[in-house]
Amino acid sequence: MNWKPSPLVILSLAMMSAPIMAQAKIYASAEQAQKILFPNKILTKYPIIITDDLQEKMRIASSIRYPFQGERIWRANDGSWLVVDEVIGKHEMITYAVAINPNGSIAGIEVLEYVESYGYEVAEAQWRKQFVGKTANDPIKLNQDIQNIGGATLSCKHLTDGVKRVTVLYDLALKNSNSKPSLGK
Repeated sequence: MNWKPSPLVILSLAMMSAPIMAQAKIYASAEQAQKILFPNKILTKYPIIITDDLQEKMRIASSIRYPFQGERIWRANDGSWLVVDEVIGKHEMITYAVAINPNGSIAGIEVLEYVESYGYEVAEAQWRKQFVGKTANDPIKLNQDIQNIGGATLSCKHLTDGVKRVTVLYDLALKNSNSKPSLGK
């Protein structure tokens, strides 16, 4: 008897041996990011309304067109802030948190969720530490004061632009806030 394999069997075997490239990962929740970035501080939810004018100023400074959502902001009693934002990677959203010191400098960033197949290196501490100490007065531009990662260019650019947008948010709407939630500036 002569056995002839079905084309579907061959295709199934080929697919089973192909490597899976997906790197989709949830790294931390917003609450976990708070504990990582501000381990000894109590943060209070501090949502603000993002006016069209503020949204436009943030867009001009960062080139990010995806609207900023003002409900994921927390404040510590000492004037530190934690802001959770999202930017597009290549095709999917990257969720990240930016910790801001009372003087407006970045204390750190954490990638919370990354669902792209490539570019996940932006979640590595070595790349993220480039942002520490930066303020809205710094360029925060890819290939200027933030280095690119080969193979992750779009994720690097969009995340860099997103961090710039958060520093602008701090500068325009958060730094002069008192202890009560703002209704926008």
